[in-house]
Amino acid sequence: MPPIATPSLVELRNLSFGYGERAVLDDVSLCIPRGKVTALIGPMGGGKTTTLRLMGGQSRAWSGQMLFDGQDIGPMDQKQLYAVRRRMGVLFQFGALFADMSVFENVAFALREHTYLPESLIRDIVLMKLNAVGLRNARDLMPSEVSGGMAKRIGIARAIALDPELLMYDEPFSGLDPISLRVAANLIRHLNDAMGLTTIFVSHELTQTLEIADHVVVLDNGKVAFQGTAEEVRGSADPLVSQYVNKRPDGPMRFHYPAVSIEEDFGIATHSSSTPGDSQ
Repeated sequence: MPPIATPSLVELRNLSFGYGERAVLDDVSLCIPRGKVTALIGPMGGGKTTTLRLMGGQSRAWSGQMLFDGQDIGPMDQKQLYAVRRRMGVLFQFGALFADMSVFENVAFALREHTYLPESLIRDIVLMKLNAVGLRNARDLMPSEVSGGMAKRIGIARAIALDPELLMYDEPFSGLDPISLRVAANLIRHLNDAMGLTTIFVSHELTQTLEIADHVVVLDNGKVAFQGTAEEVRGSADPLVSQYVNKRPDGPMRFHYPAVSIEEDFGIATHSSSTPGDSQ
């Protein structure tokens, strides 16, 4: 019997991870629901991109589990991990297009690496994927000849070339003008629904993010500060979530990095005031 699909395609269970001796994620548990668009938001340095790296198996957890479709990625060998990755697509933060390959060759790359399809069929698939992102006629251009917004869309076409189940975006809106940003947001939403995908994306652009997300996870200091719908995030009374969503400069997230007092750091002596009658 085939395995029964769980409500969550991706699940982190009591997962901890860091770089060197510095913990980035601390006992994190969260779920990415199937067929939905999940936004991963929160202050910089909270562990958002690291979470994507763990989902793709680029990093292995210190402890806990990183489950994809019920399977723990942590103990997988290279062959098993590659099989799982073929079910995933990734848009990297800066596009990561191969500079010496044309737009067509960039999108065709995964098909040639992971399938034995004839070139005639690869051509049709590439053109269909480029058409889905509005760039079919840009097939012969080089990455140096396209704009930043176009590069993002080409990256999306490459990410969906193998018809993945999970699509991960790292900062898909960074560096885009308002029109390109709206195009990218609509594309994320449309592709998720049209292709039956499960989508997770990291973003700091809150307006578009909360418009297209079904599920929102707020990470801060390696912990899950909040999980819920976009409306629940907007209405949250949690001080940190409220500060972040409403873009307040002060609150639980302070301007100053935690440090000793100025007096101690600069060696300034402090004296308590004496009252009349105190002995000298």
